[in-house]
Amino acid sequence: MKFNVAMCQFRPVLLNRDANLQKMLDMADTVDADLLVFPELCTSGYVFDQQEEVRSVAEDYLQGPTATAFKKLAKQKNCAYVIGFPEIDNGQFYNSSMMVCPDGNIHLYRKIHLFNEEKRWFSEGNLGFNVFTLKNNVKVGMMICFDWYFPESARTLMLKGAQIIAHPSNLVMPWCQQAMLTRCLENRVFGITCNRIGNEVNKSRDFYFTGKSQVVSTMGERILSFSEDKEEIAVIEIDPNQADNKQVNQWNHIIRDRKEKFYK
Repeated sequence: MKFNVAMCQFRPVLLNRDANLQKMLDMADTVDADLLVFPELCTSGYVFDQQEEVRSVAEDYLQGPTATAFKKLAKQKNCAYVIGFPEIDNGQFYNSSMMVCPDGNIHLYRKIHLFNEEKRWFSEGNLGFNVFTLKNNVKVGMMICFDWYFPESARTLMLKGAQIIAHPSNLVMPWCQQAMLTRCLENRVFGITCNRIGNEVNKSRDFYFTGKSQVVSTMGERILSFSEDKEEIAVIEIDPNQADNKQVNQWNHIIRDRKEKFYK
């Protein structure tokens, strides 16, 4: 089955949602895909200095400006978009990603494993790891950035049926891109790690983001990769059904061979 996936790697402007949304819409309009993944917190930037900054760019995942803009584009382009954004819900803030689908549905993931000072600004995600169905019955799960450090994140999504893991990121440590080769291989899933680029400075806080967004195959191979420091968008064709084959050889199957009684 043919299914076109894409990544949009760029440099968000800190605390300027309008500028970021316009750039995202403009870049997304240049490609035709079935699924396009943006970076973590790409509508807002990442390096917050106080809670009021988070509040100024946080939004509702169903009625906010990001959902409104991308619902229109998703229908027009017949494409699903995974977008990292700061969410507000009942006075709580979450580091979230929304999956905006062509049929108007919007699915939500709230980051479970918060990194560094994210713990100052955001509440821990409370929705769990879930898998959603896109067109042609393709199954996609979401996780965000530092979730990669915990193998249970990708494993849970695989056990729930994910064929593709959409992985918006703001990576500052050098290991994730390599580690995701193993996450995809050990789970036999496709992985789309979309990272941002550039330095971001806010008073005494200074973060450098490593770019190198990548699409990884079910065999742990990079099949599309970007540079460290350039804004890029590209599409690659995959066959999600390859992720349904969990057979390693005649005798080994990565789900049936699990020995859960020894994992506790």
